Amino acid sequence: MQRRTLALLALAQVFSGLATGSAFSVGSLLAVDLSGSEAWAGSVSTSVTLGAAFASALLIRLAVARGRRITLSAGLAAAFAGAGLVVLAAATRQFWLLLLASVLLGAGTSVNLQARFAATDLSAPQHRGRDLSLIVWMSTVGSVVGPNLIAPGESIAAAVGIPALTGVFVISAVAMVLGFLVIWTGLRPDPLLLAREGGPGTAAVRTRFRDGVRAILASPRASGALLAMTVAHFAMVGVMSMTPVHLLHHGAEVTVIGLTISLHIAGMFALSPVMGLLADRLGAAWVAAAGLLVVLAAALLAGLSGTDAALTTAGLILLGVGWSAATVAGSAALVGSVPREVVVAAQGASDTAMSLAGGLGGVLAGVFLAFWGYEGLGIMCAVLAAAAIPLVLAAMRRRPPIPA
Repeated sequence: MQRRTLALLALAQVFSGLATGSAFSVGSLLAVDLSGSEAWAGSVSTSVTLGAAFASALLIRLAVARGRRITLSAGLAAAFAGAGLVVLAAATRQFWLLLLASVLLGAGTSVNLQARFAATDLSAPQHRGRDLSLIVWMSTVGSVVGPNLIAPGESIAAAVGIPALTGVFVISAVAMVLGFLVIWTGLRPDPLLLAREGGPGTAAVRTRFRDGVRAILASPRASGALLAMTVAHFAMVGVMSMTPVHLLHHGAEVTVIGLTISLHIAGMFALSPVMGLLADRLGAAWVAAAGLLVVLAAALLAGLSGTDAALTTAGLILLGVGWSAATVAGSAALVGSVPREVVVAAQGASDTAMSLAGGLGGVLAGVFLAFWGYEGLGIMCAVLAAAAIPLVLAAMRRRPPIPA
């Protein structure tokens, strides 16, 4: 059952990853176009991440009551509606509608996050990092291809008579439907409902959302893991969401922007199995701290890249790798650091916190870009990562995980 569950989740991740890559690569350009101001460049990524935070809080309650199949399917359906509203927003030149559409797209991001935890419902404790990272890794295909669908999307847009930049969201909408069908028809029996019946590495799930928050705060290891994930997500969303605007300022073509975001997303997901194995064997604390160190270096490299698009791209790739290490290691540590009866609620709380951190990163990124430029944004994210590293190590190494 675990092998079958992993295969289905992996296939769905390929499809749902398309919309994530599309939203972040094209969203900032659409926001500037519809709002008429670069100060709103980060508004789409902010709305997506805030939507993911809101969706995570709602979907985790649904997961507790109805299981993973209903929950993940509902999130993908909402994201499908969001993709359609993006097209409508651009066609009618309504900026507020673009923001609403982005909130709904955030439900798809929440599905991507929750799928990694769904992979651990039936996994043995010694393989949590591996199983979780395999699902993260499968996001690579869709997320990397997504930004490079800008050109084909423009052809589709021309054929159906919609704005050029929205054609990619037509492709994303189709992909969301395919992901929905995979989960809805294939994820039977539901892994979370099956976990309630007992077995190795399983957990009871009858708990409230706020109990998950309390469990994280009560565990130094879980709190440190959450700190690593939120800081990495804050820096990743902040720098990545402003990169298309930065590159466009320096004369980069849309295809170059798409390639840069694709390589960044490849850095986020392609090495995740390696991060999972390292977390299982070397310890999640060291891998999470190393991830933040890479985030620090990446933010400085991108921020100080100036007009050199190659250096900007290199910084974005490293930023993705650092995010991967911190997120995979932090997620695996969190699952093993809270009592079994609150683990599902703790997962939802951590996803909500990550998404809120990403939303804040998007907001502040626009402010820093407007007042201090791309360089100031990179320095700010690097300082934040540097401050978090000793705190993460101290917290995550203070107490071993609760035996599952």
